[in-house]
Amino acid sequence: MLEISHFSYGWVTPVVAYIMSVTGCLLGLRCTARARTGEGRRGWLIAAAVAIGGTGIWVMHFIAMLGFSIHGATIRYNVPITLLSAAIAMGVVWIGLAIVATGRWGGWELPVGGTITGTGVGAMHYSGMYAMKSDAIIDYNAGLVTLSMIIAVVASIVALWFTLNINGILATVGAALIMGIAVCGMHYTGMASMSAHHAEHASMPHGAGAMELLAPLMISVSMVTMVLLIHVGLTEVDEASRVKEPVRPAPVRHDPWSLQANSTEAQSNTDAPRPSPGSPQQYSVAHSPEPYQYPQPPLYAPERGGYPPRLS
Repeated sequence: MLEISHFSYGWVTPVVAYIMSVTGCLLGLRCTARARTGEGRRGWLIAAAVAIGGTGIWVMHFIAMLGFSIHGATIRYNVPITLLSAAIAMGVVWIGLAIVATGRWGGWELPVGGTITGTGVGAMHYSGMYAMKSDAIIDYNAGLVTLSMIIAVVASIVALWFTLNINGILATVGAALIMGIAVCGMHYTGMASMSAHHAEHASMPHGAGAMELLAPLMISVSMVTMVLLIHVGLTEVDEASRVKEPVRPAPVRHDPWSLQANSTEAQSNTDAPRPSPGSPQQYSVAHSPEPYQYPQPPLYAPERGGYPPRLS
């Protein structure tokens, strides 16, 4: 069995791969947020698929592959299959986003979209591995392959849930960090399933070298990601500048020595509706006091010279 190394350049390749995965997922989440709230929904979903599938998954995969080596064997890459793996990554992410965006699956959008996306991400990973040609015999552990596919499906469901529910910038950054861990975990789990054996009478593999093929492709996709990132930032600033602040009325200032306030109150009183002459008036208790009781004179008043009444 030949020795396989996944970290030929130390921790440089896994760290850079994780950073690119987080960047792509972060940009994709912002694009999906714009698709939910802004115009050009289809365009934003395509941009999100390019960001997540292209940068967050495919670029991450092949940056990590730069640190992959088999001691005593030569590695080359098939160009058409490598390009096909990139198209698969972006295509399945777009399908998953389109499914969850329609909302026509009766609550099954996340499971269906996540399963399709996760299976496609696994297909991208292993088609990229198939594009790698070597003069050694490469075998895969079925258990680890199955585990990597499960991780891909679960990570895709979580990622699609994030695209539907994440809005704030801090929450978006946290979701992108989680998505980056899931993508890298799926990749290195699948890579751990590999084993290489020496092949007798093996011919030299055909194809392009890692730096000859992968470096230009990754730089191209990264440039597209940067353009999308700048575009998202500019459109968000533009929309924020279009939002007008509410106009607050200026407070009315009165001269303390003028009678403007009193005249205003008098005008408000004169503007109040008055009852018509023939309409019944409604009075409150304050407007209908009890009738005044006049004092009654006493029956007998000596000072008037009268006589007391007789009792009969």
